[in-house]
Amino acid sequence: MKNKEIGIKKIIKLFTCQWRFMFFSLWKLPMAFLARLKVSELSFKASTVMVPYNYWNKNPFNSMYFAVQAMAAELSTGTLVILHSDGKNVSMLVTGLTSKYHKKATTKIKFICLDGEKIKLAIKNAIETGEPQICDMQSKGYDMNDICVSEFDIKWSLKKRQS
Repeated sequence: MKNKEIGIKKIIKLFTCQWRFMFFSLWKLPMAFLARLKVSELSFKASTVMVPYNYWNKNPFNSMYFAVQAMAAELSTGTLVILHSDGKNVSMLVTGLTSKYHKKATTKIKFICLDGEKIKLAIKNAIETGEPQICDMQSKGYDMNDICVSEFDIKWSLKKRQS
């Protein structure tokens, strides 16, 4: 149990400590590094990812490029998947993504995913049954005035790895 807690604390620190995440993203997620994504909060229930509005992230229409928003939304769900799958022999893959855009993103955007319990249950079922599980997770992007600018539904496939 103690080793498990150490692993969880390391994962949370890796994602939420600015300089650690900077090196991790440069090594494993170079586009996240270039887009300056930042995991501002991470717990078993929720994850929050911030993405600035800057020269590198904007499109010719002076709003944030949709792919940058998708990357931040996917990271907000992916951090929860990684956190809950720590120490478990589970493979994970994004198999679908749908999005809705409500307003131009012209400020820093905060993506919030509150599906920690949902992914925990899907991983548990994948391990117990040995069957692949699909988990639909949602991440919503809010501007600095707390107005929802976009919504992403991300479908994760989870499968117990063969021993």
